[in-house]
Amino acid sequence: MLSTQLLHGVGALSSILHSPRTIKCSSKVLLTSYLGLRTAARFALPQHCCCLTTSLAKHGTKILSRRAVTLAAEATQTLPRTQKIVGYWLAGCSGMVFCAVILGGVTRLTESGLSMVTWRLLGEKLPTTQQQWVEEFNRYQEFPEFKIKNKNMTLEEFKFIWWMEYAHRQWGRLIGASFFIPATIFWAKGWFQPVLKKRVLAFGTLIAMQGLMGWYMVKSGLENKFDGPSDVPRVSQYRLASHLSLAFVLYTLFLWSALDQLLPAERLAQVTRTATRFRALAHSCKGLVFLTAVSGAFVAGLDAGLIYNSFPKMADKWIPDDILAFSPALRNFTENPTTVQFDHRLLGTSTLMLI
Repeated sequence: MLSTQLLHGVGALSSILHSPRTIKCSSKVLLTSYLGLRTAARFALPQHCCCLTTSLAKHGTKILSRRAVTLAAEATQTLPRTQKIVGYWLAGCSGMVFCAVILGGVTRLTESGLSMVTWRLLGEKLPTTQQQWVEEFNRYQEFPEFKIKNKNMTLEEFKFIWWMEYAHRQWGRLIGASFFIPATIFWAKGWFQPVLKKRVLAFGTLIAMQGLMGWYMVKSGLENKFDGPSDVPRVSQYRLASHLSLAFVLYTLFLWSALDQLLPAERLAQVTRTATRFRALAHSCKGLVFLTAVSGAFVAGLDAGLIYNSFPKMADKWIPDDILAFSPALRNFTENPTTVQFDHRLLGTSTLMLI
């Protein structure tokens, strides 16, 4: 009689474990049922049935083991469809911002940023005829970069730098459209949770600020403040660093929010000291990488990378003589090319060692 009841119990437990609705059950309930069944079998059956008990126990253990392996995979499949769509959308926005950073770097390296001397919210008119290209080139010739640095530039050379800057700006506008249009639709459909609504508002504000900061940065290189032939027309290193910092903040927040939607974090029952230390180390690495990138913007803004071309020493010295040439001393960290390059080297090496 007991053997029959025990077999019925194991069969019921097996059917529960193999049911697709098991994911809704508590693991504690399953484990309690299994342990209770195993204990009952061990003490209720006579000695000559111990082999049956062992066989049933092994069978139950295998079932639980197989089910535990697939629980995590099944849990990810239970994410709401709308949550997945929002997560992939945020991940796409993150990837587009990353591409914008790369495109902006190429624009800076090709010295194309000051080729477009006007800025319109919805986009500049694309020259389509030779006459329109000549008019665009004539406008460029009115500003310091052409007068001081590019006097011998031809129309074809101008077209190249113009296209580079145009691509960078249009990509930024595409990011704005890819964010604001879906965000409006998802908001109207009620797909955003209260916490995510606040983030979406923050994203929209940062994107608008990034567009304005981009033009504010370019405008600094178009001002008539470059007098002598030794002056090199360039954008403000402060505005360039702000432009890059906003891009990194946008990229990080988009990626974090995307992962939060696609891979929701589970709260740990107990946080160990090792986990706490690892988290602190990860945040430290992240902060140091960010500072290194921002210092790189100052290097680019001042063309400080051209001052010393030897490594690890700088002109046969570990610490250059002109590292504190400006007064007050704090100006050296953002305006002295030697100090800016020294800081960038130090931060880059420290970041590599910490990672």
